[in-house]
Amino acid sequence: MPVMREAGGLVRLQTFLAFDYGLKRTGVASGNILTRTATPQATIAAEGVARFPLIAARIKEWQPDALVVGVPFHPDGASHENTLRAQKFARQLRGRFGLQVFEVDERYSTTEALGYGAKDADAASACIILEQFLRSLPHE
Repeated sequence: MPVMREAGGLVRLQTFLAFDYGLKRTGVASGNILTRTATPQATIAAEGVARFPLIAARIKEWQPDALVVGVPFHPDGASHENTLRAQKFARQLRGRFGLQVFEVDERYSTTEALGYGAKDADAASACIILEQFLRSLPHE
């Protein structure tokens, strides 16, 4: 299990909820460090602040130790309008829910999800984002 330092001591992070932020829909996936796999959850179809009560319900249901947000970039790594939107969303999650939030470069996650024939590309993208994050964590 990864050990992350936070104010006040060590916290073991085991379970995560990941989000593939979009203006109209936000894909959601849950996963854990033990299996290093993610499971798609129902996509949140809400805009603006209307999405936060729905996210709060997911956080209450899953009790994650931390959150993961996919942040899109241009192929050359440059940021664009949606990069800034996703980063703002990550800050809002930190502020509203008091959980650690990790940002993951999610270039091509939707293309990859569609390539797999995903019925819900947003949830499948959230899985890809979360599994990429989980693979990047050190093994104990």
